[in-house]
Amino acid sequence: MLVSEGYVASAVVTEEANNKATLSIELKYFEGRAVIETIQRFSRPGLRQFRGKDAIPTVKQGMGVAIVSTSQGIMSDRAARAAGIGGEIVAFVA
Repeated sequence: MLVSEGYVASAVVTEEANNKATLSIELKYFEGRAVIETIQRFSRPGLRQFRGKDAIPTVKQGMGVAIVSTSQGIMSDRAARAAGIGGEIVAFVA
């Protein structure tokens, strides 16, 4: 999801011989600065934060993205609003 939103250059999962998987993430930079400035966890195991489709927050007036766990999988706040579903707000990325 962060690759399609433009925050990460690439994410590759490689399988190793002993049934282990390795996730390699290449961060994206613009003019020498990282594109991701902040990642903030919103929902916690002790306090789950669920929102309906109309109450999903915007991040930095639309310049960031909220990661939402829905019944149809993990998606961005824009995709969840477009699909008309709510869910657990996992984190904010800006």
